[in-house]
Formats: sequence, C-alpha cells, structure tokens
Amino acid sequence: MDRGGTIGDMTQQLLIAGGGIGGLAAALAVARTGWEVRLYERAAEFTEVGAGVQLGPNVTRILQGWGLEAELRDVAAFPDRLQVRNATSGAELGTLALGARTIERYGAPYVTIHRADLHRLLCKAASEQHGVHINLDHWVADLKDDGGVVTLNTVAGQQIEGDALVGADGVWSRVRQQLLNDGPPRVPGHLAYRTMLNQSALPQALRTTQVTAWLGPRLHVVQYPVRRGEWMNVVAIVHGEPPADAQGWDHGANHDDLQRALGDTCAPLRDLIVAVPEATVNDHPWRLWALADRPPVQDAEQMARGLVALLGDAAHPMRPYLAQGAGMAIEDAAELARALAMDAVDVPTRLKRYALARWQRCARVQARSIRNGQIFHSTGLVRFGRDASIKLLGERILDVPWLYGS
Repeated sequence: MDRGGTIGDMTQQLLIAGGGIGGLAAALAVARTGWEVRLYERAAEFTEVGAGVQLGPNVTRILQGWGLEAELRDVAAFPDRLQVRNATSGAELGTLALGARTIERYGAPYVTIHRADLHRLLCKAASEQHGVHINLDHWVADLKDDGGVVTLNTVAGQQIEGDALVGADGVWSRVRQQLLNDGPPRVPGHLAYRTMLNQSALPQALRTTQVTAWLGPRLHVVQYPVRRGEWMNVVAIVHGEPPADAQGWDHGANHDDLQRALGDTCAPLRDLIVAVPEATVNDHPWRLWALADRPPVQDAEQMARGLVALLGDAAHPMRPYLAQGAGMAIEDAAELARALAMDAVDVPTRLKRYALARWQRCARVQARSIRNGQIFHSTGLVRFGRDASIKLLGERILDVPWLYGS
C-alpha cells in the first residue's frame, strides 16, 4: 500500500482523482500551501483535446495570483468586446466592451483560450511545483474513508492512502458515485458541434478579434479567437438526439448535419459554417459533444463528506451557457487550498468549510446557465422579448458583476 510519502513524514497527503483543468488547478493550489499532492489520471498520456474556453476576470484574477499571468498572455487571446446577434436576421442586439474596460472594472482581463493550452499551462505549473506528483494511467476503482485515512483503489489493484481525497474526475465521476451514489448525470438533448479554425485560412470578413454569440430559435452559435488570435473557436449548440455513447464527447460529426440543424440562419453565419472544412486541419471538421449536467447543488453535503470532496464537473456539472465550467473548477481549487491551509481544525472540518464556501455560488451559476440556455434558444414571443430586452438594456444584461467581481 502506497502512503504517498516517506515513513515518518508528517506532511499531509492529498489525493486527487482526475487530471483535467480542475484536478491540475487543485494540485497546484494545494501544494502551494505545503500539502503533498498525488494526482491520478486515467489517461496514459495528456493529449490535445477539447476546443475553446472563456475565462472571465473572476478566473484570470486567480491565475494571476498563482503567478501565471505571463504564461497566460503567451497562449491566450484577449477579445476587445462581446457582441450578440440574431442568428436569423443577423442584426446586432447588443455589445459589451471587454479589453481595458474589464481590467479597469474587475482588476483582471477577459480571456479566450484553447482548452489544451490552458491544460498544458496548468500541467507545467503543477509539475514544477514542489510536492506535486502526477501519475498517469491510473483508473479509479473505488475508495474507502475510515475517518482517519482515505484509501483510493485503482483498477490495477493498487491501494493509495492519503489524508484527503478530491474527486475531480469529471461529469461522469466515479468518485461522486462512491460518495453520493446519486446516479448518472442528465443528458438534456442539447448537442454541441465544436471546431477550431485557422483564421489565416478564412476570408478577411470572417476573421474576428471579439466574442460573438448568435442567438436563434432552438440554437445558438458562439465564435471567438484563441491562440493569440491566430485561431478561432466555433461552437454551435442545437437540440437533438445524443449519440448512443453519451459519455464520449469527441465524436466525429457530419458537416451537412449541422447545416441542416442551423436551418434558415442569416448569410454571415451560414458563410462561417460553410467555410469550416477549408479552414480546419482536422479529419473531421466538427466534433460532436452531447451536453450533460445535474440540477444545481442543493447543500454542502453534495460537495464534501468526511475526508472526500468533489470539485469541478464532478461536483456541479453545468451547461455552457454562462461560460463558467472551467472557471468554477479553478475557483473551487483556490477555495480548496484556502480551506486545507486551516491547520487549526481537522481535515473533515476543512473540507466542510470548502463545501460551505462554494456550494451556493456554484448552484447560482448552474441555475443561471440553465436559464441562459432557455433564453438563448427561445422561440415565439419570448424570443422577440429577448431581442428587445438586449437592445434596450445592452450592457446591463450582458455584464455579470455578481460573478466577475467575486
């Protein structure tokens, strides 16, 4: 049995299941407080998967605090504004200035970044942080919390003991099922088509330095720059039947299927979609992801019990309509580190404080994400009301001070 440290070493040991953005952020943040961290990831190697991620100032402020500002600037894009357009008519509904305004108001920038670049950045920082040990090709089988230590058992039969365990193993979390036994997440019938485009391969009129959200009936499309603006992330979310394997997100998708799903949208949006096969280097220009989430967190017990806590999508999977999935995981990591640094109280109390500090905010973001999806995809009179409200109120609707300022 692996205790994770040398015999007689009194350094406390945190085990983390999952090496995604949340797991790596937690490893980095907690090791900075003096804990020894052992992270276990089921993949045999980290590969470049995923698409774009938006990080609001609530998140970039944390990354800056971890000393990652320069690394972020090397790989991210910094859009100058957010624009909302009607997907059918193409009309501009409203804008929100980002760039310098976001820094002035919230003390940190609004960033768009390729998920793989963010993952790589966090992986490098965690690997270089004293006390972090990253172990690949370790599949979690089950766990046991006896009140004194927590034991993580792997599929290969390895037993690893620690003083605490964090499940950061995603929306289909095995740790969550061991802890809560609350069944699989729900699959609401929203399909996300994602792609990455080389902007130099696009006509000048289709290139962008901003975030644009196209709102339709029963669909929406978001586009924004990544990789210093050299590439563009595009995601189109439509209603439809999910693939048979809902757990897998990287399904090759048919370009014609998406064009049919978008229906009678405006010419500028159709031009962007038509240009995709010519501007991507992938064999499949589109990848298909069936969205999955859970209802908003109900109480702190759903995020921590005893020596085990949940983080990121394992704790509060959310729909992407507020662009805060990765952000909430990074916020979780920062709060977890603050809680575990409270040496005056025992570990279960520290994890409970972590959960108490996080569950209501995460629940609010989950609920707002669901509501935004209903608004983005609205039809009939509700859709006309949506457009009129954005035109009338503009930044008062598009800005989110309660989120970005915290």
